[in-house]
Amino acid sequence: MEMLHLRYFVAVAEELNFSAAARKLHMAASPLSQRIKDLEHELGQQLFDRSTHHVTLTDAGAALLPLARDVLERIGAIPWKLEEAVRPQRSTLFLGMPAGVHPELRERVNALAERVRTRYELKRWPGTTADLVQGVHDGKLALTLARLPVADPALDQLPVMTERLGAVVPADLFAGRESVSLAELTELPYVTSPDDIVPAYFEQLDRQLSDLGVKKRIRLTGTGYGGTSEIISSGEAFSISMLDAKSPMHGYRLDNVIVLPFTDFRPQLDTGLLWRRDRTDGDLRDLVDTAKEIFAEPLSS
Repeated sequence: MEMLHLRYFVAVAEELNFSAAARKLHMAASPLSQRIKDLEHELGQQLFDRSTHHVTLTDAGAALLPLARDVLERIGAIPWKLEEAVRPQRSTLFLGMPAGVHPELRERVNALAERVRTRYELKRWPGTTADLVQGVHDGKLALTLARLPVADPALDQLPVMTERLGAVVPADLFAGRESVSLAELTELPYVTSPDDIVPAYFEQLDRQLSDLGVKKRIRLTGTGYGGTSEIISSGEAFSISMLDAKSPMHGYRLDNVIVLPFTDFRPQLDTGLLWRRDRTDGDLRDLVDTAKEIFAEPLSS
């Protein structure tokens, strides 16, 4: 039995859809289905009940899932466990930082680095939430701040901040206003930065806006948050971002761009601190315990 067979099985078991699992694995559905059949033949057990429209786990498949996850987690832990065995007493660790981290969260990160400095040199590492979460999963990062939701059964997470979001609108269209209703924005397109840089929460937000009557969209590619601000500044669209003026995301604002609270909609972005669950019994026990103390009381803005 090869590790790849277990990875293929876990992907299908989590998605319960061969096409979705194949996309996740960056392969075609047909060879994936054949690999699952090979695994079933080797084990002498049917792992999935397949029909035209549904895929479900059999009793054997449900029993294999936690075993397969455990094997894969153990294999994935080999690099950091080996590194732990040979590293010097004071080691350098990295904590992931997504774009626009609130200053109060940054203060807590600095406090954590100070508290653990006798054992760890804690350095910050930038990236998108998806990349940072993968970095923690792979053992390259010790911890990360990440925009929630994050679904990874190998990781533990601690909610650390909730930030209220507001409407980013052209200032000349809403001059003198202190708030705005979502109903007033239905004729303006909703614009977002490229999917590869925005948190997964904004996919949910996009669907909410559509359900609430905001149907027009501008999809940007090949740019960053500054590109979104350019579109809004020209009066062509609106977006949604952090309402708190202390948020670094306000640094992307251009002339003719303001952020207003909604009167009939209350979106919010949650941030969590994440780490690999299995590392809390090894090299990261002291770091995670200290982080839990420092981030114990969630912040809000």
